[in-house]
Amino acid sequence: MRRETGGRVDRARTLRFRFDGRDYTGHPGDTLASALLANGVRQVATSVKLGRPRGIVAAGSEEPSALVQIEEPFPEPMLTATTVELYDGLVASGLPGQGRLAAEPDPARYDAIHAHCDVLVVGAGPAGLSAARAAARTGARVILADEQPEPGGSLLGTAEQLAGLPAAEWAGAVAAELAGLPEVTVLPRTTVFGYYDDNYLIAVERRTNHLGGAAPAHVARERVWRIRARRVVLATGAHERPIAFAGNDLPGVMLAGAARTYVNRYGVLPGSRAVVFTTGDSAYAAALDLAGAGVDVVAIADVRPAPGAGWAERAREAGIEVLTGHVVTAAAGDGQVSSVLVGRRPDNGAVAAGERSFDADLLLVSGGWNPVVHLFSQSGGTLRYDEALGTLVPGASRQAVEVAGAARGVFTLAGCLEDGASGGGGPASATGEPYWLVPATDYGAHFVDLQRDVTVADVLRATGAGLRSVEHVKRYTTAGTAHDQGKTSGLLTTAVMAHALGVPVSELGSTTFRAPYTPVSFAALAGRDRGLLHDPIRVTALHEWHVAHGALFENVGQWKRPWYYPRPGEDMESAVLRECRAAREGVAAMDASTLGKIDVIGPDAAEFLDRLYTNMMSTLAVGAIRYGVMCRADGMIFDDGTVIRLAGDHFLVTTTTGNAAAVLDWMEEWLQTEWPWLRVHLTSVTEQWATVALVGPGSREVLAGLASGLAVGAADFPFMTWREAEVAGIPARVCRISFSGELAYEINVTSWEGLDLWEAIMDTGVVTPYGTETMHVLRAEKGYPIVGQDSDGTVTPQDLGMSWVVSKKKADFVGKRSFARADTARADRKHLVGLLPEDPGLLLPEGTHVVEFSSLPEPPVPMLGHVTSSYRSAALGRTFALALVSGGQGRVGERLYAPVGDALVPVTVTSHVLYDPEGARRDG
Repeated sequence: MRRETGGRVDRARTLRFRFDGRDYTGHPGDTLASALLANGVRQVATSVKLGRPRGIVAAGSEEPSALVQIEEPFPEPMLTATTVELYDGLVASGLPGQGRLAAEPDPARYDAIHAHCDVLVVGAGPAGLSAARAAARTGARVILADEQPEPGGSLLGTAEQLAGLPAAEWAGAVAAELAGLPEVTVLPRTTVFGYYDDNYLIAVERRTNHLGGAAPAHVARERVWRIRARRVVLATGAHERPIAFAGNDLPGVMLAGAARTYVNRYGVLPGSRAVVFTTGDSAYAAALDLAGAGVDVVAIADVRPAPGAGWAERAREAGIEVLTGHVVTAAAGDGQVSSVLVGRRPDNGAVAAGERSFDADLLLVSGGWNPVVHLFSQSGGTLRYDEALGTLVPGASRQAVEVAGAARGVFTLAGCLEDGASGGGGPASATGEPYWLVPATDYGAHFVDLQRDVTVADVLRATGAGLRSVEHVKRYTTAGTAHDQGKTSGLLTTAVMAHALGVPVSELGSTTFRAPYTPVSFAALAGRDRGLLHDPIRVTALHEWHVAHGALFENVGQWKRPWYYPRPGEDMESAVLRECRAAREGVAAMDASTLGKIDVIGPDAAEFLDRLYTNMMSTLAVGAIRYGVMCRADGMIFDDGTVIRLAGDHFLVTTTTGNAAAVLDWMEEWLQTEWPWLRVHLTSVTEQWATVALVGPGSREVLAGLASGLAVGAADFPFMTWREAEVAGIPARVCRISFSGELAYEINVTSWEGLDLWEAIMDTGVVTPYGTETMHVLRAEKGYPIVGQDSDGTVTPQDLGMSWVVSKKKADFVGKRSFARADTARADRKHLVGLLPEDPGLLLPEGTHVVEFSSLPEPPVPMLGHVTSSYRSAALGRTFALALVSGGQGRVGERLYAPVGDALVPVTVTSHVLYDPEGARRDG
């Protein structure tokens, strides 16, 4: 089916490829679709739901049907055969609407670039080229982006002449002129897929996809362009739309403009004997081009009583029978088109009469043209339905954007050239009559969305169920939700709805056009932000020591934190129990450098913190420390930590490790958007400080030996204060803070000197290193919650037994008003409590539900809460757990049950403070 001459493919070179297990050949310049048609392959895929055969319908990104999977050189699913450029060694297969992800990592590179320009022109067809040239000649900085490998747009699929040249050559000459200008960037193979506020657009450039296995490894396969433009010209063209009739999904049914493109651009005959079904003049040009290329075009069925501008005479002169006032009632055939039924256009919804059958293997359809308004709509632009054109056209946009050419409803070549050069504004051109649906008694084979297998019958079922919104019908039927996002089916579905409801199409509006315009791979969006570049591993200044001394690590946010330090022969349980005993009975140390640290500096720093924390921070004396809680506006706990006052206008805030970035973002959001008049600056200093927690009854003695100039007595250095001193000869800020309930200090030095401090502490020979698991046991024994583990976004400070941290003196703080809601004062809210299993050796799995039944009733079973933390305690000599339990503060002493496997484990509710409730150990 390849013509001997014609087209823009390179016949001097042959490319070999495989499709569905069979070998074929093509040429550079082919797409997979054109190469398959050249080899006589009509069926490319099967439909997702009904398993019906699917062929090639279009010639570009609007293709609704021919989905393929690239198998080699690297698997990539859900591509349209019409946009896959042929390369040597390509291996592909047809898809039933669903693809398969690769099992191995993608070896290709992806990257991104930021660009700024005066004018961004989207589309390099006649209107786009004219617009870009007009802008470039003014000296403006211009970016011209087009999804095709070469410029020209619709001109590439025609045999028209322009300025004395074949239209495609004219396009190449204009593009070459633009590429030679220093302020112009021409981006072929680049799809602009998103339009956002402030003229910010995102595009993806396919740089090496077309090279296959020959692609250089050092060149990014795809590049995302993030473009900020002073002005945007959308010359995105138009998509031809189908008509709903019986059998319109068979392979061999093709849009007329696509068939014309295959003949003129690729030198391929998509069939040997054709019928044309049209509502306008453009299909006549396609019929004449196909007839001139050797296709036997037997008839044109035109729904109009009279075609325009002498097209019927030209067709008859070419030997084509023109049937005005006629429609195609059905396409028939076993797996592909073999015959076409044509009848007189019916009136008032009646069925067509006077049917004739034509033998044909190709049916060209043209139901009119839909301007590609997707990006314009994404820009915030309004759309209106043009009754004369029978389509949606652009209205007004809040952004600096203009629409030119066919994207605005200008469908003549001269009009597009003029429209592009002038930046839009000329009159639209109607060359056809809107016609959507051929009436029938059974609409089960009248397809509106080929990819989703949605028929007119499905749309009628939706409207019959009472649906009146196009958005609701879209979701009910799934029409327009496939890879093509309704490029050919969207407006057709709306028109069928209008027919069913007896209302104008304009009354129904349209569905929402969302980014991306075409599918974009996750790899392209990620760019170089993959693996360690996406989620870097963060380690403390002491990390190498931990590794050298056998620590096992856990991931906390991005940080690698020592989990526990097993000695030879120890498992996790025995190692953690040993570390706990050292902290409770002797002295132990933990690397606490990962805690978030934020400097809050400025004359209004105290007021700022008062607004964010539930308790007062402005009354904190210099040299003192206070524990604080932040809540969201709904009163639920967001984070907790300490606030250290370093000077009158300088505070150091600590946060949980995993929440450090979120807290800084939260603080900046309030400062910049709600209280911009506050004179405050925020700086993350987490990496600048190394912190060592020195814990246990012997910690004071160890610190005294390392810091001879520091008075460490209880009276000289009280709890929740800080001192500056030299520790092991290193300048340090020492804080009397305890997250274990034991006498403890947090020693802060610069990160550069963190390892020296740690080694000095370990060189005393009496200090045991401990990890995060031991830290969790120690804090849980004391009832200290971990935000995110013992809270879940629905927990208030009061729920955690921390009413004392909520100030009754402050006029306001974030979340205060929510505490006045009845919901936050309910007696059955979930409270943090302790649980003691009846079997002291049984460890409750975290997440275990808590019920009040000794035997489970029939589902659904009411749950009282769940276990948030569960550990084995050396100090208590047994297992214990913390849990959020409904009305828990009033249930202390009650017996509840925890389903573990097939058993119901009895547990006793206790206070959440299980160890040293008097706090006697805190001061040594």
